[in-house]
Amino acid sequence: QVKVVESGGGLVQPGGSLTLSCTASGYTFSKYSMSWYREAPGKERELVASIIRTGTITNYADSVKGRFIISKDNDKNTVILQMNNLKPEDTAVYYCYSPFNVGYWGQGTQVTVSS
Repeated sequence: QVKVVESGGGLVQPGGSLTLSCTASGYTFSKYSMSWYREAPGKERELVASIIRTGTITNYADSVKGRFIISKDNDKNTVILQMNNLKPEDTAVYYCYSPFNVGYWGQGTQVTVSS
């Protein structure tokens, strides 16, 4: 059974930092890329960052380049999204996505950036 579980969301002030974690199980994690998406109220879900299976190549949305860092630990079956210098427009539900088989989404974790 494949599971994708996020954690680490919360409330943070503008300019602050948060770290999101995603753990996947039920398949060979090291053989697949991973991605983070987000969905803000009234907006479509968008790709935030992705990382290839080895963790050596990453890709970011223009809106988060230079502020967010995605990393992958194949020994722990975990992908991390380090978010720095957060802005109110980063407020959204953040989802972890695995492309294994039919594709699997986590349940989402809320990130709220507000003073």
